Amino acid sequence: MVKALFGGDSFDYIVVGGGTSGCVVTNRLSEAGFKVCLLEAGPKDVNPMIHIPAGYIKNIYSKKLTWNFMSEPNPGTNDRSFALPQGRVLGGSSSINGLNYVRGQAIDYDNWASQGNPGWSYNEILPYFKRSERRIGNADDRYRGRDGELPITDLDWHHPVSDALIDAAVELGIPRNPDYNGASQDGAGYFQRTIYKGFRHSSARAFLRKAMKRGNVDLRTNSQATSIIFEGTKAVGVAYVVGGPDGARHEIRATREVILTAGALNTPKLLQLSGVGPADVLGRAGVRVFHELPGVGNNLRDHYAVRMVARVKGSTTINDLAQGPALLGQIARWVFGKPSILAVSPSLVHIFWKSDPYLPRPDLEFACAPASFREGVVGLLDTHPGLTLGVWQERPESLGFAHIKSSNAFEHPAIQPNYLTHETDQRALLGGMRLARQLFRANALSKYVDAETSPTPDLESDEDLLGFARQKGTTVYHMIGTTRMGPRSDPGNVVDSQLRVHGLSALRVADASIMPSMPSANTNASTLMIAEKAADLILGWHVAPAAPPEEHAA
Repeated sequence: MVKALFGGDSFDYIVVGGGTSGCVVTNRLSEAGFKVCLLEAGPKDVNPMIHIPAGYIKNIYSKKLTWNFMSEPNPGTNDRSFALPQGRVLGGSSSINGLNYVRGQAIDYDNWASQGNPGWSYNEILPYFKRSERRIGNADDRYRGRDGELPITDLDWHHPVSDALIDAAVELGIPRNPDYNGASQDGAGYFQRTIYKGFRHSSARAFLRKAMKRGNVDLRTNSQATSIIFEGTKAVGVAYVVGGPDGARHEIRATREVILTAGALNTPKLLQLSGVGPADVLGRAGVRVFHELPGVGNNLRDHYAVRMVARVKGSTTINDLAQGPALLGQIARWVFGKPSILAVSPSLVHIFWKSDPYLPRPDLEFACAPASFREGVVGLLDTHPGLTLGVWQERPESLGFAHIKSSNAFEHPAIQPNYLTHETDQRALLGGMRLARQLFRANALSKYVDAETSPTPDLESDEDLLGFARQKGTTVYHMIGTTRMGPRSDPGNVVDSQLRVHGLSALRVADASIMPSMPSANTNASTLMIAEKAADLILGWHVAPAAPPEEHAA
């Protein structure tokens, strides 16, 4: 804890973290007329590779635009450690992510509400999904928003291998679904993206640019928060450092609230550095316990994917188009506003389906592209045509943690996702891998499949396939849950349904770390929804629940 000794600025609200949720919250509070200071540890989003969608392949490994986190050796994956990049730039992970927009299943949010979180059922949070969204294309307006700041578009670059993959899914009994963000998620089709007119639209571009024009937002980049400042149990400010460990130290005051939007790894880190968290973790790190909350940094979940790869015959793929004269042609198409591989997300085709036909709803997400990567690693394209089917369990049960190692705000926390340590996760992933094999071998797609290269067909038993998954699988960068929302009666919960930190005042969390469980989705859309709802909770506003027809249950 840092005592309140201010010689600096004062604002109505301080928002810590200029990522996906921070930009939305800042915009809404600014729109309501309040004075807001937004702290972002990274730089402004001026790097041109942020705004070109194909820049994802470089940005995800950038030392300047990400936090470069590494996991601890993981017992479920042969003691491997994983790079866990999270956005460290204005816009956060929405500036470096894979651009696909996926909300999840209605029952995900009904389950949140049933766990003691009133106000978070699907009907109650649907208006917040719709608020931020500007859906461009065919959609059912009962489910989709048309007037929001963030454009959501359909794929405009199609490929025969992608079409054949969807046909293969239909051949296996998986229905076509043109809008998995509408009435039902089940099925196969093309991903919707945060791409408009050839450019990425991050949270910073869609929301913060608008807020900055009002004159009541003070944006401070390259400013890393080091501690929350308390008077008694009330959060009254934030201490931060500009320009790295040896930079100038500052303090700012919030007359109303401090709002943490630093993400599932940095939000619990900041709480722990401030003396809020599990006593044993704080003790080992040399931090005095100010307010014991055992759940801070625990309950970490992440998606763990296996990328199934095949060599393609009879068609050129992105592998061919991303090199030599063909690449120059794609660049020219992008410059003139025509469909191009520079303006697509890394995954083009989605399949949401079941690892076991007896399951009541999908538990698998496939993210697929007519491209293959060396050793299945995103960013290293093969020199031959290829196809990749990435698959993961949508709702992992394996739980991990993110704990500080010391009182040094610039030291990364110990991060342990514990991938594949839960039997349910193992069983679901095996089902997904076997389904991928069926897709490769279906009549519609097999004419393009020259060879299954990773894993090779000789790996056939459950033991062989699970061994491959342990050795070759990787993160999908969807960390959540480390300041879990729920009633105070459960010591593992950190915030209440109003997103207020249990036992403290004027302090809220409004990012992916509050998720009680993993939505059946890539997490960016859900994080946007959380930010929209958080702004209303902070302002004391109420939106009437939506009442879509009953078929939304899937």
